[in-house]
Amino acid sequence: MKFLKPPIITLNFKCFLEATGDGAVRLSKIAEKVSNETGVSIVVCPQHTDLYRVASSVDIPVFSQHVDPITPGSWTGHILPEAVKAAGASGTLLNHSEFRLKLSDIEFALSRINEVGLIALVCANNVRVASSLAHLKPWGVAVEPPELIGTGMAVSKVKPEVVSNAVSEVKGVSRDVLVFCGAGISTAEDAYIAFKLGVEGILLASAYVKAKDPESFLRSLCEASLKGLQR
Repeated sequence: MKFLKPPIITLNFKCFLEATGDGAVRLSKIAEKVSNETGVSIVVCPQHTDLYRVASSVDIPVFSQHVDPITPGSWTGHILPEAVKAAGASGTLLNHSEFRLKLSDIEFALSRINEVGLIALVCANNVRVASSLAHLKPWGVAVEPPELIGTGMAVSKVKPEVVSNAVSEVKGVSRDVLVFCGAGISTAEDAYIAFKLGVEGILLASAYVKAKDPESFLRSLCEASLKGLQR
């Protein structure tokens, strides 16, 4: 697995048909190519059914979209952290707005994630939650106002104070926790502004998965992220 260093672009494939099966592999290979050529760290997050085939096809970090706060045993239909690790993933998203967990479950899930040698990017719907999650010392916290997810209205433009306040609050708790932002990021300018506001990574989904030319789009995002990081 490549060493992850800012700027980091995390691509959530969600359950989009374009990113299912062979589509997941295709989009991941594009991400790998762009990462290699630009030097920007790119993470892909395919569906659980595609984790193994994607992880076997690319050399960039692959995250699952979720793990359950469970230990091995009788948990039909759940996602075991050990299974995600065995499939070749190096980390996971957790507590996305489309799959929220109670704080106690996040805490236990993080203990299991750490135990099996994964890292976690934990999502927060606001600054207060982001600050609370930072106390649990995950690898990263991503602030994503749910009302902006998938709208094309970037949090970095529409609510820049959410991004800058999240950076301040999380870093005030722990300098080691990386800060990401997501929700509505769909242009290179959105990415540039986000990094100027102090984040170390961004999280996006449909803008990449549904792009007419995913490679060109991702390349422009990488270039903007590098410029924005030079704050």
